[in-house]
Amino acid sequence: MTGPLPPAGPVAARSSAKPESPPSPELAELRKAAEGFEAIMLRRMLATARASSFAKETPLTGGAMKQYLTMRDEHFADIAAKSGAFGFARSIEAQLAQHLPGKGGS
Repeated sequence: MTGPLPPAGPVAARSSAKPESPPSPELAELRKAAEGFEAIMLRRMLATARASSFAKETPLTGGAMKQYLTMRDEHFADIAAKSGAFGFARSIEAQLAQHLPGKGGS
């Protein structure tokens, strides 16, 4: 039998890296904001994709189903943003970290 596959992509890079020292409070706050922004972007992308549905409105696809799908999309966006799977937060954080005092920025 074979074992589970090792992680690939950005997750593998983070899991195989040496443990980092805890980030400064400013960097931690920046990371949290960048992840939140990534989650917002993913929610909008999912909502736009879901809005293009060609299915007819039925009792099974009405308001309750739409509410469930919205909640599911929000949860997925939060998980994806925290995992760094899309990389938006990492890019935003890298760009904005240049402007923090003591990081070689202005």
